[in-house]
Amino acid sequence: MNMASSTAAGNRNEHTPDARPPRSSKERGTAGPISFFIAMIIVILASIELVSTFHTYAMNLSQLNSLRKQEASLIAQKQELENNINRWNDDAYVTAQARDRLGFVFAGEQAIRVLHPEAVTGTEAANNGGNSGKDSKEDKPWYQEMASAFEKADKGDGTKHAAKNDKSTAGSDGNDGQQ
Repeated sequence: MNMASSTAAGNRNEHTPDARPPRSSKERGTAGPISFFIAMIIVILASIELVSTFHTYAMNLSQLNSLRKQEASLIAQKQELENNINRWNDDAYVTAQARDRLGFVFAGEQAIRVLHPEAVTGTEAANNGGNSGKDSKEDKPWYQEMASAFEKADKGDGTKHAAKNDKSTAGSDGNDGQQ
């Protein structure tokens, strides 16, 4: 019967797909929640990595767009500078700029300088509202500003006397504080 019982046991093992002994209810109850929490942790970590990847992609894309805009502005600036270089290589442009900015004249020409052009044209007086006697710095070239500064210095409009008076009052104030 030994042989019959072993063949019967062998037949029973062949028909059941699982040869393990049945689990107790205690072992089956703890395996489910643990595997669920492990699966949730894996899903959370994967979603964090996915969000991090998309965030890095978005940051790199915005940086790329910013660099493209910067490149376009630099290309436009380069083109403008090259145009300026080409203009300054033209003798006619250089001559015109020398006449306008520096007041240069050719030999044989007579230079005429109008001290108050607003008095001749009348446009500046109407715009300033009656302040036609005052020159504005942004309208005058540097050589006219320098000439007007020399004229003011030659006139001696009382700035030396005011400075002396300031020094004397400062000295008297200092002496009063020491006594």
